[in-house]
Amino acid sequence: MNNIQVFPVRSARERRLFLTFPWHIYKGDPLWVPPLLSERAKTIDPQRGLFFKDGYAELFIARRNGKPAGTIVCAEDKNNTRARGFGECMVGFFECVDDYAVAEALFDQVTVWAGDHGLVSLYGTFNLDREDSRGILIEGRDRPPTSYCGHNPPYYQAFFERFGFQKSGEDGLAYAIDINLDNPEIQHLMRLADKIRQRRKITVRSGNLKNIDREIDNILELQNRGLAHFADYTPYTRNDIEAMILPMVDIVDPELILFAELDGKVIGWFPGVPNMNEVLIHLNGLRHPWDYLRLAKYARRKPKCLAIKSIAVVPEHWDTGAGVLLFDEMARRASAKGYQWADLSLTGDENPDTFPLAHRMGAKIYKRYRFYKKQLVTM
Repeated sequence: MNNIQVFPVRSARERRLFLTFPWHIYKGDPLWVPPLLSERAKTIDPQRGLFFKDGYAELFIARRNGKPAGTIVCAEDKNNTRARGFGECMVGFFECVDDYAVAEALFDQVTVWAGDHGLVSLYGTFNLDREDSRGILIEGRDRPPTSYCGHNPPYYQAFFERFGFQKSGEDGLAYAIDINLDNPEIQHLMRLADKIRQRRKITVRSGNLKNIDREIDNILELQNRGLAHFADYTPYTRNDIEAMILPMVDIVDPELILFAELDGKVIGWFPGVPNMNEVLIHLNGLRHPWDYLRLAKYARRKPKCLAIKSIAVVPEHWDTGAGVLLFDEMARRASAKGYQWADLSLTGDENPDTFPLAHRMGAKIYKRYRFYKKQLVTM
């Protein structure tokens, strides 16, 4: 009979075990992209992790017959609580052997933790970051994930649903677009963009990394105004935007961070970043000193994929063609820089900015992620 116990992470040794446990789950999985251990260590550190500016969390490890068998994080985002008027328990860093009894023990621990902190529901998955590894992968295991997207075994979906988690909101979709300006779909988009330019005075500019504080202010307003129509939307804080933008400043090409402007006012943005997972997949998380030899080799390789993680246009300009101009300009610039395909992720099934434009460009859905929620207290 299996003896399963769940313990809080307290010591440095336990934190190391927590961080390295995924290597046990994904050993031999060619699609898994090992995270950089140094970055993960920073994320879970209350003194350094950006999540802890607006929240708090606790880490747990499950042991089966004395051996590590699973991990999970329970957290409360106080910004989310303030926005909703009640607290929810964010579930993240869920990793588990193929044994539902272990998953159940982890979920039971989360339920107790949530109750002890007066939280009304469980939701996730989020790895202490609104943009990192959101949701459980339920479709699309033919290629590795791109930057900020997760990967997990198929049985995770069954574990969540068996425990009583239910689908929350729209699935998160990842689209793949072939960047070939000769494609009929992109040619059609370019002709449409030309017509819009003749009728509108909307311009598209590059990001200004020399004034990153001002650009973060712009992004904060665009994200909150452009996405507020979604159900259960939680406003971004400046900390959220900084967590999304600042780690990428050293690797982004400002010519692929696009802003749409009308009469000198920013009305939309469309950021493209190199898919660094094409490098990270070879580095083993820089877990050992010899892994840095691989870094020297692969860091010089230019990614083939451009990862696009957001498009936001303020509501009063949804019908002006700003989104079309942003897509058109991104396609032209990305092609000129040698990118072969673009990833658009994650976006909802009915996102008014992305869904119609992506399909118009011939995009194909290649991954689907599901967000889960379990109500603990009737509201």
